[in-house]
Amino acid sequence: MQIALGCHSRATLCYPLAMPATCSLSVVIDRTREALAGADLYYGHGTDNPHDEACWLVSATLGLPPDFSDQTDRPVSAEEQAQIEALVAERISTRKPLAYLLGEAWFAGLRFEVDESVLVPRSPLAELIVEGFSPWLEEGHWSRAVEIGTGSGCIAAALAWYHPHCQVDALDISPAALAVAQRNIEALGVAQRVRLVESDLWAAVPDQRYDLIIANPPYVPEDSMMGLPTEYLAEPRLGLVAGADGLKLVKPLLLQAFDHLNPGGIVVLEVGEAADALEEWLHQFGVSPVWLEFAYGGDGVCVLDNVACEQLSRQGGKIMD
Repeated sequence: MQIALGCHSRATLCYPLAMPATCSLSVVIDRTREALAGADLYYGHGTDNPHDEACWLVSATLGLPPDFSDQTDRPVSAEEQAQIEALVAERISTRKPLAYLLGEAWFAGLRFEVDESVLVPRSPLAELIVEGFSPWLEEGHWSRAVEIGTGSGCIAAALAWYHPHCQVDALDISPAALAVAQRNIEALGVAQRVRLVESDLWAAVPDQRYDLIIANPPYVPEDSMMGLPTEYLAEPRLGLVAGADGLKLVKPLLLQAFDHLNPGGIVVLEVGEAADALEEWLHQFGVSPVWLEFAYGGDGVCVLDNVACEQLSRQGGKIMD
């Protein structure tokens, strides 16, 4: 059986998945990879190549765990093949991130529900959360964190999951995003330690202080939006675009950070392609962030300590240009 699939370039792809009535999982993954690789898709929402995307698509459809390497000889029935074929066709024709089509994404080794009201989890901040925040924070010596712009709640929930001593406030301006986050914290069993708050930046928590401020705010400059792959345009614009330089929300977030930090506290901030703009903005006030490197890829993440945040706070009147 062959199914003709239309892709973004309007070329016709043949996806010969069902060979006999049943075939092995490894064959199905190979055929899926071939179809995805020939369809001019973009990978950046949980995978970065067609093979990994094929593995995710097939395993999720079949209800297999993410690590299924010992099941490559598993037979895949004709009915299961049809389900996989339908999902491949949808991924190619819509160019939506696979996470939206599945309704799930993985972050820091944890499963999260997602829909098109939230960004697809993919931040390198996962590595920091899993491994801790040394040398800036010592495990067991910090207990309060806030995430600004929580979206699906993945960062806040992962913080609570991996650091059971920690209470987390998770802020977002979007009621729809907070509804998704609520379901995620309940599913992970951390709802007692994650408080969801509808807030425009700091507005709803004016008197709260934290040991850790963490944020992956919108940071895409307006001009860059037009050049993003179609997959990104399926995500909520509210979670991506941040003015001409990508710092529309980052500046007020940082200017008020010191007022919300406990002594010895830190800010961990992901700004992606706005990293150079942030570095330039901070440099004029003598503040140098620490830019982090990650074992599993990712960049544009920095740390600011309490001293740096105090300096920004003192010069706030001059900084807001």
